[in-house]
Amino acid sequence: MSAAGGTNSVVAVAGTLEPFLGPLTGIVIDAAIFLVVVVATYVIYKAVITSLMERLFDRQGLDEHARRPLQKIVAFLVLFGGVTVAFGAAGYQGFLRSLATIAAAATLAIGFALQDVIKNFVAGVFIYTDRPFRIGDWIEWQGNSGIVEDISLRVTRVRTFDNELLTVPNHALTSDVVKNPVAKKTLRLKFVFGIDYGDDVEKATEIIVEEAEESDAILDDPAPSVRLTELADSYVGLQSRIWIDDPSRADFVKARADYVKAVKVRFDEEDITIPFPQRTVSGRDAWSEPSSFGGAGEGGLGGDS
Repeated sequence: MSAAGGTNSVVAVAGTLEPFLGPLTGIVIDAAIFLVVVVATYVIYKAVITSLMERLFDRQGLDEHARRPLQKIVAFLVLFGGVTVAFGAAGYQGFLRSLATIAAAATLAIGFALQDVIKNFVAGVFIYTDRPFRIGDWIEWQGNSGIVEDISLRVTRVRTFDNELLTVPNHALTSDVVKNPVAKKTLRLKFVFGIDYGDDVEKATEIIVEEAEESDAILDDPAPSVRLTELADSYVGLQSRIWIDDPSRADFVKARADYVKAVKVRFDEEDITIPFPQRTVSGRDAWSEPSSFGGAGEGGLGGDS
């Protein structure tokens, strides 16, 4: 019923315009229908779809940097769908079929030519959805580390601690292990203190724990702990395990440096030695003085004149 009514309306409009436009009447009406559908699609996107996206993004807790590319993708899809419907409504089915054939061939060719770009794009989508890290996080991967400055759908930009800017393809961050030390509220630090074999292990352990408890940067819960982990060539290794709160790279470096310095000072006060590496060189057989030394002493220098 509605389709018939719409057809009758178009016929009525065509009959009204035909005296003025003549043979161009059909072309003008088809173009007007096309524009009306496209404009209606845009209005629906702005009035309805945009607000729905904002609610969805708020519910998912997406950051602003993640919302912009997703909004662009949705806008493109809605516009593409609106243009497709507009072609059909305007009676351009033949042109639409030709356009679909051309688009399919172009998509296949572009897919082969831009495999790396597409791979990084898909990886960027995974980064946005999985959120393994955010802007401002300190991350480590493949021997690199730094602070995330920007995340796009193709690359992620990371500022190293030497103030170098790394532009990393997103695929490199989703196909390998990425460590995010600041993803949680607390971070455990480990450090091995090496003491001499003749020093008191229990006394050294007490000092290490006491200095951890004295530090304001180190948490009391979980409590600091020490484990004997190494019997190395020249030292006994005591591994300290401490926790810091709300970590950042600066907090990590400062807390560890201050703590290690405090333990070193206490070791010096308590005469606990941090030994240098030592090596003992020995041969399989006993060393003997070469015979030429003795011959020179007896004949060449000590003989009769």
